[in-house]
Amino acid sequence: MGISYRPMTGAIPVRTGVERATLVRRTYLLVLASVLVTMGGVSFSMSTPPVLNWAARHPIITMIGMFLPLMGALKFRNIFPTNIGLVFLFTFLEGILISPFIYLLGQTQPGVVGQAALLTGVTFGALTLYAFVSKKDFSAWGGFFTIGLVVLIATSLLNMFFQNPTASLWIAGATVFVFGGLLIFDTWRLRNVYGPDDYVQAAVAIYLDLLNMFLAILSLLGGRRE
Repeated sequence: MGISYRPMTGAIPVRTGVERATLVRRTYLLVLASVLVTMGGVSFSMSTPPVLNWAARHPIITMIGMFLPLMGALKFRNIFPTNIGLVFLFTFLEGILISPFIYLLGQTQPGVVGQAALLTGVTFGALTLYAFVSKKDFSAWGGFFTIGLVVLIATSLLNMFFQNPTASLWIAGATVFVFGGLLIFDTWRLRNVYGPDDYVQAAVAIYLDLLNMFLAILSLLGGRRE
């Protein structure tokens, strides 16, 4: 499981259709670029055995190092191009962090990574479309699924000690559900809450929803085959 970022409140709502279109375009371009940078981080780690071994042996240190540019990107979110550079550094390190997991499944279960990516893309597209076309107010979903995320993290930490394969599958399924709900909530915020220049916060939140869904689906496919 990756991490999650819930954006700050108090943003200035988008007031015009042009501003909204610009915000949406910038957000999804940054999400797409971040995914490509993450893939680059995974590829770099897999092609550099010392980096891959370091990430496998020191995941906590790698995660801490990944947090630093993330915090910087959010702090300097309105300072271009520093904000974009920090986002790309964060997503590149994210790729290094998850590379041992992807490498392991790729070696033991060829094809499962591609299947997980396809399922994630379809799920992401369907949930995003639903959030955009629906006229519902999803504001209450943020608190509900954030609580679910806290419970999920606590359960995952407990399972690190017990190492129960069945519980791991249930946790992965719950992760897809929670981050699917957060994706709808964050997409709703993109339409109704974020200001015209808040594309960095929006992109980071949506990217993390997408990444965690992918990792959970990958765990489900890998665990079921195993």
